[in-house]
Amino acid sequence: MFSGIVAAVGRIEHIEALADGVRLTVDTNGLDLADVIVGDSIANSGVCLTVIARDGAKVKFDVSRETLNCTVGLDQAGGEVNLEKALRMADRLGGHLVTGHVDGVGEVVKFEPIGESHELVIRAPAAIAGYIAKKGSVTVNGVSLTVNWVERQDFSINLIP
Repeated sequence: MFSGIVAAVGRIEHIEALADGVRLTVDTNGLDLADVIVGDSIANSGVCLTVIARDGAKVKFDVSRETLNCTVGLDQAGGEVNLEKALRMADRLGGHLVTGHVDGVGEVVKFEPIGESHELVIRAPAAIAGYIAKKGSVTVNGVSLTVNWVERQDFSINLIP
């Protein structure tokens, strides 16, 4: 489980093709890895991935074809990923409980500045739109966000500086 509070922004350094997916090498860019061992979970832009190897600040993850089919950006070398280590029972919960299992990929239909913040309107897949509630929580690219309004498949979130 995760909280949706990003601890660091990493970079996908290398992608190796596997028979049923890919192996990612991610530079964790300052994420505290002192307590991370092989087998631990780290969310990469909200997707729960298991550490299969670690060398300093670089961590390797295997990503299945199924995960690649329901996410965006995990197959792009040089791409950035929002990183968060799995919660421990004593950790503060600053966001909301996030499983790291992706329910769907939305489409950005509007991104508009409003004062010092931005309104982001996302169109959710029809299969999950009914589960999104006003003032409920959603996770977008690993970030815990509060829903401002919902209208059919569209929902709005406010991004603050």
